[in-house]
Amino acid sequence: MKNEIKIYLAAPRGFCAGVDRAIEIVKKALDKYGSPVYVRHEIVHNKNVVESLKKLGAVFVEELSEIKDASRPVIFSAHGVPKKIPEEAKLKNIFYVDATCPLVSKVHRETEQLFKRGFDIVLIGHKNHPEVIGTMGQLPEGSIKLIETVQDVKNLSFSKPVAYVTQTTLSVDDTKEIIEVLKKKYPDIKGPIKEDICYATTNRQIAVKKIAPNCEMFFVIGSRNSSNSARLVEVAKKSGCKNSELIFYGKKAPIDKIKNCKTIGLSSGASAPEELVQNFISEIKENMKVSIEEIVTANERVVFKLPKELN
Repeated sequence: MKNEIKIYLAAPRGFCAGVDRAIEIVKKALDKYGSPVYVRHEIVHNKNVVESLKKLGAVFVEELSEIKDASRPVIFSAHGVPKKIPEEAKLKNIFYVDATCPLVSKVHRETEQLFKRGFDIVLIGHKNHPEVIGTMGQLPEGSIKLIETVQDVKNLSFSKPVAYVTQTTLSVDDTKEIIEVLKKKYPDIKGPIKEDICYATTNRQIAVKKIAPNCEMFFVIGSRNSSNSARLVEVAKKSGCKNSELIFYGKKAPIDKIKNCKTIGLSSGASAPEELVQNFISEIKENMKVSIEEIVTANERVVFKLPKELN
């Protein structure tokens, strides 16, 4: 007799509009220009996505200097790039298509406007994340101060008016604490007109928060270098499911642990394909009698237009 288990499936989960658009840009570019098409950095942080695009003829590089044939197009990843990268491409006469997520581009524009208006700028984000490197690279070096923790706020000192922006894939709760401390220290600090943390990140976190308290274990399908996936695991733990873990490329489902559960929760990061979620469920079904309840906390209808070069 197989043990019975209930899976609470978070919705929304998986691909967001920015990821959908970025992957579509690579596919469309391959259709239009043939292969190879170069992609600077992983187009989105997911090994499965990257491997499937490699099979279609995409070649992934970390820097433009690695491009073997400058007559081929290059695509900039969804995370955004520092200003110097398009400038370098122009100097080398490389044709590029920018797949930066429009919500990341919004943060880039905000920082430029704030800088022009004479603000000192604080960026809440994770050091060395490509999105943070891209945002800080919109302005001259030293124009943006990066903070990662409440502790970092104590080390700030500014003489000019202060404004803050945030990385789009952070946890809403973590940034809330940092923003509160910033506002205490700088009562007149200027925040974004519209929240920087992206709608998809927020929606996925809300869904996890709702489900996690009812689960003995919680699983997030996503890559180790995916910021939003890592945040979902943290949110599940903070919301009452201490046994929460990330299932990344090549990691096997811990079936022995799952067999001891009556209820588990399941979600996926914004760059994880739905087929990985379904594969995970199929593996559990081979070992247990499964019932699934999808918990829907939001309906997403956001679609971003493709760049004009590909229309």
